Amino acid sequence: MSNSVGAVIVAAGRGTRMGTAESKQYLRLADKPIIVHTLEVFQRHPLITEIVLVTGAEDVERCREWVHTYGMDKVKAIIPGGSERQYSVHLGLRELDTEWVMVHDGVRPFVAAGEIDACYTKAKETGASVLAVPVKDTIKQVDKDGMVVSTPDRRSLWAIQTPQTFRLSDLLAAYEAAERDGYLGTDDSSLAERSGIPVAVVEGSYRNIKITTPEDLEFAEFTQAQQRRG
Repeated sequence: MSNSVGAVIVAAGRGTRMGTAESKQYLRLADKPIIVHTLEVFQRHPLITEIVLVTGAEDVERCREWVHTYGMDKVKAIIPGGSERQYSVHLGLRELDTEWVMVHDGVRPFVAAGEIDACYTKAKETGASVLAVPVKDTIKQVDKDGMVVSTPDRRSLWAIQTPQTFRLSDLLAAYEAAERDGYLGTDDSSLAERSGIPVAVVEGSYRNIKITTPEDLEFAEFTQAQQRRG
């Protein structure tokens, strides 16, 4: 249990931006579904001792078959998610028996092993960590009428990715507090921040994309081809 690290992989969303009948996490990238590529990153990583996959109720069976086919023996549970990502993560957390947890999007198959290491190291130092990249573009805050209100200093802005890493007991307490208060956050770290848990940023890579649109899938195919060429 001590220093053990579990992963909750969230793949319960249906997503409409891809414009396909199939959910984005089950579209094929090269020879395998995107979700399998993502799971394999955590299956291979020596830090990770157990994995919980949270998916749609109608997808549990095929995910179970893939886990068996690809020999992913760290996957201890495949469970149906809730109506919101937050509820899905909470269900996944309850299945783990580790000291630490990494929560990761099922459609981010390009997270690097070194980034997982860095997130864990930083979380042990500070209490929690999130993978992120500096924002490249100038960001404008805009009101409901489409008028610019302010221009935040870009140097202080980071685009948040996953994994997000926490002590499991801390994150469970943050989720339970949010549920009691009827609070719906935008990501796991927003719930941790609300509970007073300090969260540090770990600089990641712009390659660690979340595949949500056809353009993302094209970039993913290009990235996958590059990786295969070594």
